[in-house]
Amino acid sequence: MTVRELILVRHGQSEGNVAAEAAARDELHEIDVPARDADVVLSKTGRRQAEAVGHWLAGLSRDERPEVVWTSPYRRARETAEIALEVCDTRLDMRVDERLRDRDMGITDMLTAAGIREKFPEEAERRKWIGKFYYRPPGGESWADVALRVRAVLGDLAEYERRERVLVSAHDVVILLFCYVAEGMDEEAVLERSRSDGLRNAAICRLERDEDSPTGWRVTAYNEDSHLREHGADVTDQPGASDEVGGS
Repeated sequence: MTVRELILVRHGQSEGNVAAEAAARDELHEIDVPARDADVVLSKTGRRQAEAVGHWLAGLSRDERPEVVWTSPYRRARETAEIALEVCDTRLDMRVDERLRDRDMGITDMLTAAGIREKFPEEAERRKWIGKFYYRPPGGESWADVALRVRAVLGDLAEYERRERVLVSAHDVVILLFCYVAEGMDEEAVLERSRSDGLRNAAICRLERDEDSPTGWRVTAYNEDSHLREHGADVTDQPGASDEVGGS
């Protein structure tokens, strides 16, 4: 095993985040997303947040800096990594991995919780019965499905990656589930963390290899956002456009 540390970064605020927040505020049934989920870009605030990540990276010592990037193929995640690397004047190989993409919401994509209840009442009831972690909308994924993707990525990192420190640029639920796997959490614990300490835009988590841990990993930092304040970027905690806005 060569990989010793993962630096996990949620993408900066996206235009989809802004649209989702507006839909929740205005109690709408649909989110006015400006593009398909894979093509949603960062907002101006999101670009400033990505720049703050770059300044944070620049402040790391040479033996703390990432040596390669693994990123979601979605534009908001790739832009976050690209802007951060440009700011810290670093050129790294960037490996795009579709397993790091955001959760697929299937037929409920672009709908708020109210919209799901209005358009697919039977799905709202099924979700309520099954619970948020295991509910899979038709054509979409559950949190458990995303956790399987995360476990597969960790396996490939262990087998194929030869750099010690990896920057992972992805999405809130994906990064949350990296921590879920590393800490050996259960359904109740990860959902409580999501409710009480959900990942902020451009927040940083860090995982280190730990041979004494049952999972082989330990979380050394979670949801850090001091770099945003230090570099004049707004701190935002907004729902993703591909999740059920207003859902619990």
